[in-house]
Amino acid sequence: MKNYYSILGVTPDSSEAEIKSAYRRLARKFHPDVNPDGASRFKDISEAYETLSDAKKRFQYDTINGFFKSSSYKKEKQQTSPNEAQNQYKKTSTNSNSTDGEKSVYSSKTKIDKQKFSKKINDIFEGFTNSKKEKPLPVKGADIYEEISISIKEAINGTERMINVVHAMECPHCKGRKFINGNVCPICNGSGEKTEHRKISVKVPKNIKNGAKLRIKSEGNSGENGGKNGDLFLKIKIEPNSRISFDGNNIVYNIPITPVEAVLGGKISVPAFDGNFSLKIPPKTHSGQKFRLAGQGLKQNGKIGDMIVNVHIEIPCSLSDDEVRLYEKLKKLSTQNIRENLLNE
Repeated sequence: MKNYYSILGVTPDSSEAEIKSAYRRLARKFHPDVNPDGASRFKDISEAYETLSDAKKRFQYDTINGFFKSSSYKKEKQQTSPNEAQNQYKKTSTNSNSTDGEKSVYSSKTKIDKQKFSKKINDIFEGFTNSKKEKPLPVKGADIYEEISISIKEAINGTERMINVVHAMECPHCKGRKFINGNVCPICNGSGEKTEHRKISVKVPKNIKNGAKLRIKSEGNSGENGGKNGDLFLKIKIEPNSRISFDGNNIVYNIPITPVEAVLGGKISVPAFDGNFSLKIPPKTHSGQKFRLAGQGLKQNGKIGDMIVNVHIEIPCSLSDDEVRLYEKLKKLSTQNIRENLLNE
């Protein structure tokens, strides 16, 4: 008979939870859908688990194969081998059907000592009747990891999102065994799990950074044997924006200004997420010049960043006839060649 404990890589003392865990690990590795060469091995694994996961079948299997330990065996770290127990079982069965002329298995001519054999059988069943059936240990459900994309405005001001999350739980029909009486479970199709979609409301706090992780407790996969649910972890991904970026706690704005504003200077109104702010542009401002507004950045861990404004001179897309004539007049008045020393820089 096959050694089901060896097939699953466990010992006869293993609990139901340990046997189940070993089965799941091997099933994922040798399932035909994952490993085409593992069909035969997967069949043995399923056969072993079907027997050892059922208390009645496991008792019958252990009794026939001698997979029980008495207190005296535990001290000596010995165990009755399956072959020895089977031989003893066969011999006692033969003896019960023997005729008067046949010699008993307990006679002096047998190789098995009567007292030693009787003590071994008594120890086997004494160890079984005295052993307490272990309850499966609670197992926490697996965590779920997802990514959520938000805009820069949502990152600065915070937001609330409704997201769909796929949860996995133990199949209620086959109890995660994948098979029932040797047949693939019709409910989970042999996966051992059932999935469901849940809508979860998630609050994203203000001033969150790109790559930050949010933890939502108990919104992961369901636990087993009364274990707690896993957690849901959301990784924040801030959508790129050509005008706004982050540098640590600093918010970096790329702001366009007109040629007139660059030459003459003045106050400009810049739209922000919490309202417009006013920025004073000095005369003769050049493209690429930076301005820093202290304390107007992100607020995190008691620290406040700055707002850094990079200005870039842009020509308006449409100009009136009067504006064009003024630029023509300015061209005639201009005497400076800004490219004169280009190669000397």
